Amino acid sequence: MSRHRVVLFSATLAFYLAIVVAVLTTSWLVRFDWQVMFFRPYQQWPEIHAFLDYWVVLGQRGPTAVMVAAWLGWRSWRQHTLRPLLMFGAALLLLNITVGAAKIGMGRLGPHYATVIGSNEMWLGGDIFPSGHTANAVVTWGILAYLASTPRTRRYLSALSAVVSLSVGLTTVYLGTHWLSDVFLGWAAGLLILLALPWFESLIARVEAVIFSVREAWRARRTGIITVPEPSPVGAPAMVPQRSAPDGDGPVREPVAAARGARPPAYLAPGPHTARSERTPVTPAGSRRPPHPDRVSRGTPSARPVAGG
Repeated sequence: MSRHRVVLFSATLAFYLAIVVAVLTTSWLVRFDWQVMFFRPYQQWPEIHAFLDYWVVLGQRGPTAVMVAAWLGWRSWRQHTLRPLLMFGAALLLLNITVGAAKIGMGRLGPHYATVIGSNEMWLGGDIFPSGHTANAVVTWGILAYLASTPRTRRYLSALSAVVSLSVGLTTVYLGTHWLSDVFLGWAAGLLILLALPWFESLIARVEAVIFSVREAWRARRTGIITVPEPSPVGAPAMVPQRSAPDGDGPVREPVAAARGARPPAYLAPGPHTARSERTPVTPAGSRRPPHPDRVSRGTPSARPVAGG
């Protein structure tokens, strides 16, 4: 976390708290909310109503999460890393926890369900403050700029995400589903999550390492490859079970080599061996030629008739 980012985080947090205090105290901001509501923008410009009904979908969590997760999943596959998907998952988790807790905790009603003119409509069981569409637009499209690989791409994606999140927030005001102060707080809530992501980088790296280690272990188990520990070098003293010392001072370990004699290699026959020069050559007796019934041994008179007799 750089100093510049810490300053931005602190300023955004101060802005967030200022909006909450302004609504709780029913200040000028609440009066301005009512003025915008009575202005009814959807009646002033009805020709863009159909288009903005579709445009506001860019702030809904379900469709936008699927689109962005598909893109980041492709990037993860190409780059052989899980960091984009894990960072996106962490950002959505933080968004659900922080924004959801604020919505339930303050319980503000929206413009369509307002009860008393000029009141802040707090703690009446609503879930409108801060704007979830606005905060989700900031986080979902801002994570693309956060994970950009080059500074130029980061600048372009930052400008694009700012335009989308601003327009989605103002669209909810146009449709009458949110107060303007809801949108202000939604912008601040989403920006706080993006600015806090560097604090979770080390945790994401550890989670990624654990996932990869589990995957490698599963692959090894599936292919049947078993890792066998390397044997100790020949002649290294191996330890035998403990035994007590004669004087009772404690257990004593002895190397196995001290209790056993040296064993000859398995390829040598047992017994004494002589050098090749001391051995007596063995010559087989008799002829080496195999016996044959028609063959006559040397020195025996032949029984064949002499030709020309």
